[in-house]
Amino acid sequence: MVAIPVTRSISIDSDEIVESYTRSSGAGGQHVNTTDSAVLLRFDVSNSPNLPDAVKNRLAALAGSRMTRDGVLVLRSEGSRSQLLNREEVRGRLISLIAEATIVPKKRRPTKPTKASQTRRVDGKTKRSAVKAGRGKVSFD
Repeated sequence: MVAIPVTRSISIDSDEIVESYTRSSGAGGQHVNTTDSAVLLRFDVSNSPNLPDAVKNRLAALAGSRMTRDGVLVLRSEGSRSQLLNREEVRGRLISLIAEATIVPKKRRPTKPTKASQTRRVDGKTKRSAVKAGRGKVSFD
């Protein structure tokens, strides 16, 4: 059991990560057709004891369709022909995703437009309306 550091306060155990290996799609020749170089990583977010509930919720929102209904995050990497490089890449993506979920978003403070900006907006609309009104049909009576 090796702890994988994510942030200063959060680390996940390597036992929580389940990796499986499959054949990559696409061209590559005889060697690629026989080696399992693609990596499929599964991380059970909902049952992880090392993640706070707030981080789990933000991680579920960030993951989107990569999260199953059971709360398992599934990541796949097949960009490299090397299983080791694909494994490092998918673990890096997992760590960066968890690190991004630890960032607490700032609360939006609703603001009102100033009186001057409202006046400028209405004046601009009035001028534009006058320009467009001048483009109408001209009658020769």
